[in-house]
Amino acid sequence: MMNSQPPVLVLASTSKFRQELLQRLQIPFVCASPNIDESPLPHESAYDLVARLALAKAQAVQAHYTDALIIGSDQVAVLNEQILGKPHTHINAVAQLQASSNQYVEFLTGLCLLNTHTHSYQVDVIRYGVKFRPLTEQMIEHYLQREQPYQCAGSFKSEGLGVTLFEKMQGDDPSALIGLPLIRLTDFLQQQGITLPLAL
Repeated sequence: MMNSQPPVLVLASTSKFRQELLQRLQIPFVCASPNIDESPLPHESAYDLVARLALAKAQAVQAHYTDALIIGSDQVAVLNEQILGKPHTHINAVAQLQASSNQYVEFLTGLCLLNTHTHSYQVDVIRYGVKFRPLTEQMIEHYLQREQPYQCAGSFKSEGLGVTLFEKMQGDDPSALIGLPLIRLTDFLQQQGITLPLAL
């Protein structure tokens, strides 16, 4: 990127978890709410869904930024080929964790970096797997009362007490499980000419 001033970095999300993750890169950014319909299309695969929504979230806020790099991200959990979204309620969260007990659940996180100056974008989907322990009703109830992860796909917070629900985790980038794959995002940013603190 040849501009004398670096582009504004925008996180198209109001998720405090994604904000905390992005802060790890130690580069300034602002947040914007994408406010889009996240419903899947008929017969849309989980992979296609998160890729589409990551791009849609970035595009939803681009009108407000003429020279920016906008980050969009979306995540779903997949259990036995069924998409698990955010539970929103306690009852739904109980059902999700009961279904996930002693099961392998794959998390797909779509990531987009949109350059509003060049109108180009990069999109990828990062996979991360979790094998749940056998979960009793008491364990599920105790966990949900403690963390209330009702806005989290799969009904847990891996960065908190949710990690105690797991037997093992499998994947290349643990930050993807929380909702923002920092390793791939670092690649995207470097391809756009952004120098990260480590490379100074």
